[in-house]
Amino acid sequence: MGALKIWNVMEVAEEARKGYSAQILSSMLTIDPSLSLPHMQPLIVKLCKDMFKEWSNLDDTCFYVERISGGITNLLLKVSVKVGNCKDVSITIRLYGLNTEHFIDRKKELQATKYLSAAGFGANWLGIFGNGMVNSFIKGKTLTPSDMREPKLAAKIAKQVRRLHQVEIPGCKEPQLWNDICKFFEKASVLEFDDSEKKTTYGKISFREVHDEIMELKELTSHLNSPVVFAHNDLLSGNIMTNDEEDKLYIIDYEYASYNYRGYDIGNHFAEYAGFDCDYSLYPNMNQQYHFFRHYIQSDRPDEVSQKDLETFYVEANTYALASHILWALWALIQAKMSPIDFDYLGYFFLRYNEYKRQKETCFSLARSYISAQRKD
Repeated sequence: MGALKIWNVMEVAEEARKGYSAQILSSMLTIDPSLSLPHMQPLIVKLCKDMFKEWSNLDDTCFYVERISGGITNLLLKVSVKVGNCKDVSITIRLYGLNTEHFIDRKKELQATKYLSAAGFGANWLGIFGNGMVNSFIKGKTLTPSDMREPKLAAKIAKQVRRLHQVEIPGCKEPQLWNDICKFFEKASVLEFDDSEKKTTYGKISFREVHDEIMELKELTSHLNSPVVFAHNDLLSGNIMTNDEEDKLYIIDYEYASYNYRGYDIGNHFAEYAGFDCDYSLYPNMNQQYHFFRHYIQSDRPDEVSQKDLETFYVEANTYALASHILWALWALIQAKMSPIDFDYLGYFFLRYNEYKRQKETCFSLARSYISAQRKD
């Protein structure tokens, strides 16, 4: 299996079937995501025939594989299958990126996927294999960062995020933000690079400073009392899809989902308005944020949301957006060492961490004023 990490698919599949459905399929096959599409196609066909027994006798020419997207973590494929005289059946295959086990607990992801799929979020979960999962195909388009700023879409996103935050998932209900940041910090602070340019760039980072910033921000946010909800934790544009014909919006991919602070999930979403290019001139202003909050809090009567609630959400989101910058900055350092994907992860660290430092004074002042006013009340 080479560099592909194999986890116990059969064990996870059995856990998934308990309390969910007898229809969750599984296969031990793995597919190298670094292969070209022509070399990958016969392996995808073999996987489909292994998982879906009713397709096992179909000719290979009945399968058409196309690449939907390839982000900086996973590869997404659409497989269209011609079954008899019926119209094509389509499924989605997601191949996990190499070395992503350093960031993602796949058992936790599948636990979340099981319940969120049952609650009507995203695609229907169909099965798992050695290094990925299979879902129903969602007809629609993936959003771009600029799409998320559009008021009608922002309102729909806010409503769906509120629905997601109300889902009950069995297991640990403690917020995972600071556990995740500390875990990433421990890994990121002891990396060694063979490439001389990367080694020099990495050597410019003061991890003592980063550690002190983490501790200071953790202490400050502890006074905000942001509610703990089941959070997506990665609400970037690529994880949101729309179908304009059916007027539907989908939140997809739950790799980082866990119980977490409400303010963090929303603040992280706002930070993602900037996209991977980190154009923070696109970060939502107060009016744009208030529009989102109104539809999150009370989508049927958004104009009736109180000013006090708007101010509370504003402080939460913008303070926790600082934590988002730190977490993804540290994540990027680990990716710089582990990921085979051609992306400037080291550069991304500095873009996120420098934005944290640029916004720190304003957001800290905002949070401290809010906390002081709450204590007086």
